[in-house]
Amino acid sequence: MKKKQPFDDHLWNAIPPALLIVAIMWLVYLLDQLSKVHFYSFGILPGELIGLKGIFFSPWIHDSRDFHHILNNSIPMFLLSGLLFYSYKEISLKVLLIIWILSGSFVWMLAARNGSFHIGMSGVIYGLVGFLFTSGVIRKYLPLQALALFVVFLYGSMIWGVFPTQQPISWEGHLAGILVGILLAYVYRKKGPQRPKFQYEIEREQGIDPPDLEGEYWQKVREEEARLESIEEEKGKDLSVTYEYIPREEKKGK
Repeated sequence: MKKKQPFDDHLWNAIPPALLIVAIMWLVYLLDQLSKVHFYSFGILPGELIGLKGIFFSPWIHDSRDFHHILNNSIPMFLLSGLLFYSYKEISLKVLLIIWILSGSFVWMLAARNGSFHIGMSGVIYGLVGFLFTSGVIRKYLPLQALALFVVFLYGSMIWGVFPTQQPISWEGHLAGILVGILLAYVYRKKGPQRPKFQYEIEREQGIDPPDLEGEYWQKVREEEARLESIEEEKGKDLSVTYEYIPREEKKGK
């Protein structure tokens, strides 16, 4: 029998990959600060062949002129990727890579062709939010439902980021990410942690008819009533009444 892995082991298995992702983000950001090359040119340029490379590089690139850009992406990326690796260890890397590549591909194909480069990890972050929340709801498993509520509590307001705004943000990347995350939650709904099944669910899958508990109850009630009636009848047979009397002639003689 496989020994259940302790909570701390699960946690420490999730922290290193989350830290590594954030560390790479900051390393690229520092190199961008020190380099004379404009790293934003490695972002996604929709509809242009030269912009295809951005599908692979754009999540690691952040605006070198805006410190808040990478800072705002680092904290949610660490938390969400940590939750992914903690709760979905079996499929975590696959889910992360698909969100990364597929959301970037959608941005390249569908985003507005206005000559702007799309950069940053926010598309992947939205993908993780979509996956973690939807997966927790679909599986109907209490720990994952609690995780879904936690994600909504932290980043529920992010939903407004999928709509066009006047701010220079890649709402197309946000929308693509969250849609890919929701899609993957459905595709991988039978992989990873599952809600424990009740005995009657297992028997139903095996073709075993569940017991008729109500029928059995009323059958026992009828049997008990019949038993009590039988006891009363037996008592009635043994019961007799005797009257003593003196004949009238004997009374006169006395």
